[in-house]
Amino acid sequence: MELTEAQYERLAPHLPVQRGNVSLSNLQVLNAILYVAEHGCKWRRLPARFGNWHTIYTRMNRWSKSGVLDRVFEHLQREQIVRIKLEAVSLDSTIVKVHPDGTGARKKTVRRPSAGPAAAGPPRFIWLPRMLERL
Repeated sequence: MELTEAQYERLAPHLPVQRGNVSLSNLQVLNAILYVAEHGCKWRRLPARFGNWHTIYTRMNRWSKSGVLDRVFEHLQREQIVRIKLEAVSLDSTIVKVHPDGTGARKKTVRRPSAGPAAAGPPRFIWLPRMLERL
């Protein structure tokens, strides 16, 4: 998923004007951002053809904070240049099981009477999310 020069020309009004001595064009940075979004790789794993990963990350971070990326992706969707489906995945640490040896705790060698299954009983707390305010 890379933008061509003609597609970039349609996006150019939504990007900041490059000033000074810049090593990467806005087209190269956009293509690198789209590569990371498509492949889900880390910034350090960007192929060398895109340029220095830190320069790309810094510019992307600046664009994100100033709202440039929002405008660009909105324009990409509206013009149907690139179709993007945003998904989010969330993991709750209460459902991730860890092997007892993976916790780093010392192994118990002596069995105490209170360590039996009956003493454990039901969980001693319940997590209840609550809504702080209604809209």
